[in-house]
Amino acid sequence: MISLEAFLNQKPLYYKEIDHQRVHVAYRMLKPYIRRPKTVHIVGTNGKGSTGRMIAHLAYERVRSGEKGAAFSVGHFSSPHILKFNERIWLNGSNSSDEILETAHQRLFAILGKEMSDALSYFEYTTLLAFVVFEKCDLMVLEAGLGGEFDATNVCDKELSVVTPIGIDHQAFLGETIEEIAGTKIRSIQKRVLLAPQPYPEVLEIAKQIANNVGASLVVAQNREGTHKGHPYGVKELAKAKGWPEYLIENATVAMRALDILKIPYEVDDLRTLELFGRFYALTPHVRIDVGHNPLAAKAIEKALDDKVILIYNSLDDKAYEEVLCILKPKVKRVEIIPIHSQRATTLEKIEAALKNVNIEYTNFEEKLDPKEKYLVFGSFYVVEEFLKRTKL
Repeated sequence: MISLEAFLNQKPLYYKEIDHQRVHVAYRMLKPYIRRPKTVHIVGTNGKGSTGRMIAHLAYERVRSGEKGAAFSVGHFSSPHILKFNERIWLNGSNSSDEILETAHQRLFAILGKEMSDALSYFEYTTLLAFVVFEKCDLMVLEAGLGGEFDATNVCDKELSVVTPIGIDHQAFLGETIEEIAGTKIRSIQKRVLLAPQPYPEVLEIAKQIANNVGASLVVAQNREGTHKGHPYGVKELAKAKGWPEYLIENATVAMRALDILKIPYEVDDLRTLELFGRFYALTPHVRIDVGHNPLAAKAIEKALDDKVILIYNSLDDKAYEEVLCILKPKVKRVEIIPIHSQRATTLEKIEAALKNVNIEYTNFEEKLDPKEKYLVFGSFYVVEEFLKRTKL
């Protein structure tokens, strides 16, 4: 049988049209052969990856820190990856090994058969692959890839849906208005939904309406000043020590509220050992990397930056890159354009035109970093990946 790496390399990453029923058929074929852990489904525009990892990390670390009782196993499925596919399927504190993934692939392929396995998209197959890897877990955290209602991660039942901040993105697939986008994402809910603080008030109204329609209980997350079990969440001091910006404090608060709803115990202090690679991450004392790519992410990053930086940047063609650059402009000395390799990448000419329109000085990235300057690498997973490969930092 063909290896997982070779099998996935045959599949395109992006499709203009997709059969949304196909993955449901495949899941029905797989379901009798695996068990489903308690499941948290995360949908939204920004903060899905960090919020999901915080939930998974806190739930898992309570065992390692000496919590009495049976071992508690946790899996977290996220996407895309930065350097290696294994990053997408995190199991009990680490990215899954090649051996674990290969064993799961052999089993999944055998259950589905060649015809169905070949027909599934890259994301559909890898979602089901995660289900196989996580079948012995006590908790499974699933990050939706695109949207929610029609996303491959929405094939299984879930105990809790977490809705992170929703903004304007992927309009070609999700709709042009915030109401349309929010509706597509939130219609994935079932029994219980936790709504993170939202930048658009319309999202709360959509969430109330959909929750009422399906009979789901809706919890609106407290802000970071809220209390937890009668005392402050205590994230602020911890976040300051880790260099976390405000949006990660909010994501941590949402993650802890999710665990409260699920009655899964945790220790706030365990967040000290959490590394959120690619999320406003200090790669060196003068280089931060962030995989954000849309205006909502840009606003959070602009607010988080204390000093002006040199922005190492590029964008996919379907992103609002001129708006992103306009938002970041107050904190940018100049832009260094780094080439990225994706069929969805925008052209150099379009990036240059946007920079001229916004009136930001720019050059091409030459792989030389001035130790006296501060840098932000931002624009997409592809930008961060290319930067890490070129600089080997």
